[in-house]
Amino acid sequence: MKKPTISDLAKAAGVSVTTVSHAFSGRRHVDPETCKRIERLADQLGYHPSGMARALRSGRTGVIALASSMPFAVAAGPSRLGFLMEIAASAAMSALTRDLALCLIPPHPTAPSYGTASFDGVILVEPMLDDPLIQHFEQRRTAIVSIGTVPGRPDIPSIDLRSHETACLLLNHLAEQGCRQIAALLGTSPRTSQIESADAYAAFVAQHGTQARLIRLEEEDAENTAYRQMLDVLRTDPAVDGVFASIDAFATGAIRAAHDTDRAIPEKLCVVTRYDGLRAKLSQPPLTAVDLYLPMVAEKAVELLLNQIDGHKHSVKSDLPKLIIRASSQKRGS
Repeated sequence: MKKPTISDLAKAAGVSVTTVSHAFSGRRHVDPETCKRIERLADQLGYHPSGMARALRSGRTGVIALASSMPFAVAAGPSRLGFLMEIAASAAMSALTRDLALCLIPPHPTAPSYGTASFDGVILVEPMLDDPLIQHFEQRRTAIVSIGTVPGRPDIPSIDLRSHETACLLLNHLAEQGCRQIAALLGTSPRTSQIESADAYAAFVAQHGTQARLIRLEEEDAENTAYRQMLDVLRTDPAVDGVFASIDAFATGAIRAAHDTDRAIPEKLCVVTRYDGLRAKLSQPPLTAVDLYLPMVAEKAVELLLNQIDGHKHSVKSDLPKLIIRASSQKRGS
C-alpha cells in the first residue's frame, strides 16, 4: 500500500498543504478544531508527520549526541567495539524509544572539529578535568550529562560509575589470589576513573604494607605503551606478581609482555582490568574484569539528559560493579 503523503492528508481534510504543515509544526496559528480534524484524519490514514515538523513545534532538534575526549584507541576498542561503542548502542536504542535520534561524535583531540551541528543535549563519556568538550558545549548552551562524575564540576548531572569501589574490588581479588606485589597501570588523564583508581591503590598499598608500583601511562597507543613498560618491569622486578590495569588496553599490553618474558599467567602473574569488554573476553588468557552495567548506565544517561533539557538536574550512582573472574587471575589450584 502506498504511504500517505501530506498532500493526501490535506485533500482529505479539505485544507491546503501549508495549513497541514502549520498544524503539525505550530509555526503559524491554525484553528484548534481544524488541528483536531487534521490529527484525527492523520491517524485514520496512517500519516506520520516528520520528526523535523515535531521539532519545529517544540523548539528542539529531536537529536541528542554522545561524545568523549578519550583517545580513539581506548574509547573505540578492537574492531571499534569498545567502551564508547557499547554505551552508544544502548543509548541509541533508549533514544529511539523516546522518538529521538542519537548522533555519535567520534573521539577527536579538539572540540572545535565538531563544527556547528546542533543538538538538544549531549552525553559526555568520562570527561576529564577542564575537558575542552565541556567548554565547547557550555558555550553553545547545550545541556550536558556525564557518564562518570566530572572532576571539579558537581553541578553537571552525572552517573557515578563507582570507580573507587571498582578498583578496590579488583585489588582485593588480586590479594585473595595470593598476589603480594601488585603494579598499577593507570592513565595520565585527569578523569575520575583514573583519580579514584589511584586513591584506591594508595590506600590498598598502605593497608597491606606493600611497595607501591604505580605506573602512569599515556592513553594514546595504550596497548603498545603498556607492553613496553611492562617488559621493563617484568625483566627487572621478579617480585611483581599482579597487575591492576584501569584501562583494558593496558591489560592486554601487560599480557603480551608476560608472554614475551615467559611469566606464566596466572601462576606467576595475575592480570585484572576495569572494563569487561571485547578486549577482556578475547584476550589469551581471557581477562578478569568488571561488569559496569553499561547498557543500564546508557539508558539512565538518556533519561537524565531529557530531565536536564526540561530543567530538572540530578545525579545518580550506577549499580555496584560485578567481578567477572577469568583465567588471567583464576585462583591457583582451583
